[in-house]
Amino acid sequence: MDEKLLEILACPACKGSLELENNALICNKCKLRYKIEDDIPIMLVDEAEKIG
Repeated sequence: MDEKLLEILACPACKGSLELENNALICNKCKLRYKIEDDIPIMLVDEAEKIG
């Protein structure tokens, strides 16, 4: 994923910053994982996975 894109993206649920990890974007603030499919981040809260 492009570093510039990662810098401007924010978690749609809490507006927190995102971290790239294993082909997914992780929000450490609200503990959601957003999948990346075909280099496109799926930034839908309903499709995000809750992480521990």
